[in-house]
Amino acid sequence: MVRLVVLRLGHRPERDKRVTTHVGLVARAFGASGIVLGDVKDEKVVEKLRKTCEMWGRRDFLVLDGVNSIEYVRKWKELGGVVVHLTMYGLHIDDVIDEIRSLNRDILIIVGATKVPRVYYELADYNVAVGHQPHSEVAALAVFLDRFYEGKELRFIYSDAKIIVEPCTRGKRVVIRE
Repeated sequence: MVRLVVLRLGHRPERDKRVTTHVGLVARAFGASGIVLGDVKDEKVVEKLRKTCEMWGRRDFLVLDGVNSIEYVRKWKELGGVVVHLTMYGLHIDDVIDEIRSLNRDILIIVGATKVPRVYYELADYNVAVGHQPHSEVAALAVFLDRFYEGKELRFIYSDAKIIVEPCTRGKRVVIRE
């Protein structure tokens, strides 16, 4: 099975904790295998994501911080993985998603918080745009994962979840498992 891991670049703990947490939540819920915070440590974000995995499932979801981003990308490529950088300057997602999916290789998805240094554009196998307008990196990641999994990820139920939402037309139905 193909692994998709998100590399979050440029996270500023004092400013980006909420957005970076949302990047991690989307990665987990939409089927990625993990998130890596490049070049910075942020125990609050790491703890929030681990608690979410504990309650909602995906205890095997990788959460790392303080990783050297350049080295991580280079090692990923050395091991045969593909690097996809989400940027509004790349090729339109609809023009490359089938090709990326058909590679059947592990994928590292780079998502920036601040201006992404040029080296990542050069290291990426694919610079992919979810539209060519300014938008949220959370939205770009969600759209990319949804297109990659062709909508199937929206029905994922994790066997290790302690909390499961049962769909209903009105109100809230939640199952708590021990």
